[in-house]
Amino acid sequence: MSEQQIPAKTPLYQEHVQCGGKIVDFAGWLMPVNYGSQIEEHTAVRSDAGMFDVSHMTIIDVWGDQAETFLQRLVANDVARLNLNQALYGALLNDQAGVLDDLIVYRLAQGYRCVVNASTRDKVLAWMQQHSGPEAHFEHKPQVMIAVQGPNAIQRLLQVEAVSGLAELAPFYAMHHGAWLIGRTGYTGEDGVEVMLPEAEGIELWRKLRDAGVAPAGLGARDTLRLEAGLNLYGQDLDEATSPLASNIGWTIAWEPAERDFIGRDALEQQRQTNEQKLTGLIMRDKGILRHGQVVHTNVGEGVITSGTYSPTLEYSIALARVPKKAAGECEVDIRGKRKTATLCKPPFVRNGKVMHS
Repeated sequence: MSEQQIPAKTPLYQEHVQCGGKIVDFAGWLMPVNYGSQIEEHTAVRSDAGMFDVSHMTIIDVWGDQAETFLQRLVANDVARLNLNQALYGALLNDQAGVLDDLIVYRLAQGYRCVVNASTRDKVLAWMQQHSGPEAHFEHKPQVMIAVQGPNAIQRLLQVEAVSGLAELAPFYAMHHGAWLIGRTGYTGEDGVEVMLPEAEGIELWRKLRDAGVAPAGLGARDTLRLEAGLNLYGQDLDEATSPLASNIGWTIAWEPAERDFIGRDALEQQRQTNEQKLTGLIMRDKGILRHGQVVHTNVGEGVITSGTYSPTLEYSIALARVPKKAAGECEVDIRGKRKTATLCKPPFVRNGKVMHS
């Protein structure tokens, strides 16, 4: 087996093993899918706090005199509008306006920090290299990254680390704490933070949080939480063949100023006139579980489920589906050769513990 085929381990790998984590290969990384009960982990995040190892994500620092110009060209959102320590969610597009990746960009005193997906690391780094100039520099910066999520996440973190000003940190802003960067961001639909920090300090923080009773949570709970929150998973809900306008992230496109020539803009301008699809929510009304790839029959044509699961919070099945733009109301889903009734709805399904649909 070549070196490229050997799954990687995050610095917290042994912590997962010691916590009884069930390890799986995820995007080339050995990661815990759960620590015994996915539903208990999910519920802990919705009701109290849980923590995720997201060190497999790709951290890229960008700096130099042309750093802003470089990112304004690459990112379809407007990084020029960011205040110091503010973050935004956006997309990297190819020339056809397909989504190369979705990412978070932080504006920091020394430049910018981009956090992109684990599965797209090589592709994104090559794309950045292709479009970089002499006055814009970037570097992949591996660090431990721990997401502490849930209504009590801030309180739980403060129990183990005195972080001055953390309680007042606004959503989608970041702050420094020694060598740490703490962003009030997440992927669960709950309050919380994502902490980027050096390896030794990351292992220590994980252990302190665990000893304080913060539940470790795996990939399984991360997926059900993000789907309840109506958040996309790259590679399922959006990819290089899909437009952001058909992926429920059209709101991240900064059309103004009109003269900003970001990659994919020309194709995207055409898609504004021609796109006939949308990514929307589905609620199961019959018995059965909605899954990726199932065909959806709507009042105006067929679509397909991109992500589907059983919702532990709602106690029925939910999904995201790409369907005709004018689809609405009830629909039917092909499940094992039978058509089952579902209802189209606008995501999210759950936000900050509140049920958005019934």
